[in-house]
Amino acid sequence: MRVRSTALGDLERTVMDALWSRGPQLSVRDVMDEMAQGGHKELAYTTVMTVLDRLAKKGIATRARDGRAWRYTAASSRAELAATALRSTLDSVNADRKLAMLHFLDDASPAELDDLRAALAEVERRHA
Repeated sequence: MRVRSTALGDLERTVMDALWSRGPQLSVRDVMDEMAQGGHKELAYTTVMTVLDRLAKKGIATRARDGRAWRYTAASSRAELAATALRSTLDSVNADRKLAMLHFLDDASPAELDDLRAALAEVERRHA
């Protein structure tokens, strides 16, 4: 399934954290239990079910039928979802991509620039 939107609201992010931490194949109740263990306030079952349904429709989570219930799994890792969001943002600026990247990097810390250099070296190694 193709991811339509990578933008996550606060509650969606909390639910995805549960899927990434304890998944795969979690029921709504499993997600609620994981959220409670993480110190999040208790939400109505239907609220969590609606969020999971919305994440599945966005392609950020997948679901499989288990009797009368659904079991949910993150469709991608945190890193993959972040990369998709970055790519989507870069695609939206079209001709100004280089300028957008320069503005982004102007605010980068030395450690972030080191991470970027290491990532570029890894990509170059893979494509060599």
